[in-house]
Amino acid sequence: MQEWTAIILAGQRPGENAFAASHDVTAKALIPVAGEPMLGRVAATLMRCPEIDRIVVLAQEPDALLTGTLGWMAAEPRIATARAGDGISTSIAAVAGLDVAPWPVLVVTADHALLTPGMVAEFIAQAGGNDAAVALVERRVVEAAYPETRRTWLRFSDGDYSGANLFALGGPAAHKALALWSRVEKDRKKAVRLLFYFGPMLALRAITRTISLDAAVAKVARRVGLSVKPVRLSVAEAAIDVDKPADLALVERILADRRA
Repeated sequence: MQEWTAIILAGQRPGENAFAASHDVTAKALIPVAGEPMLGRVAATLMRCPEIDRIVVLAQEPDALLTGTLGWMAAEPRIATARAGDGISTSIAAVAGLDVAPWPVLVVTADHALLTPGMVAEFIAQAGGNDAAVALVERRVVEAAYPETRRTWLRFSDGDYSGANLFALGGPAAHKALALWSRVEKDRKKAVRLLFYFGPMLALRAITRTISLDAAVAKVARRVGLSVKPVRLSVAEAAIDVDKPADLALVERILADRRA
């Protein structure tokens, strides 16, 4: 089995301090979910994944996060830290492929509190062999299970999709994907504006739903000279992260149902 490095994005974005402060913590990654900081929950899940060899916590002040109830992470030899810069993609690019985070790399966010080893295994099984891959869940899958959740949807002829906060970077060529990410990350939550980065015709075809997800990704991949695969995950929970209080309430309800 190929050994992967998992990079957990645990930094702060503008506007997240208020959400953290409302839970009496200094960073969003430390917001407790079912009594456990989100970051610790994600790290513990990754530790149980046979595909994952090592974990890197990427944040502005990563060592400050690994204290108190997360002190076990600082003592765990499979977990390292790296300091983030101004942008997500440039911060990943600064460590991906180095000794601290050798290829291939799985990128996951610290607010993916519902992550399971099964999701990781399903994604990696389909992502391997490509320069980059992105996980998505189809809208009908999400809304069949959780019709109340509100996601950002990318609309294509074969369905609407939400990102699942899992990304695979296969090797050095993935730096091209990170450079592209750097251009578009500020509009990652604005689906229509995001599509215009890839040309007006592609955006128009997506807006009019005359192109499929696979065809759209293939066009973008050819433009930047990469093999990129969209991976459709089968479980609704893969698309649910904790961005706002309503998400947190839903995630805690799901976890309570799991325990029951």
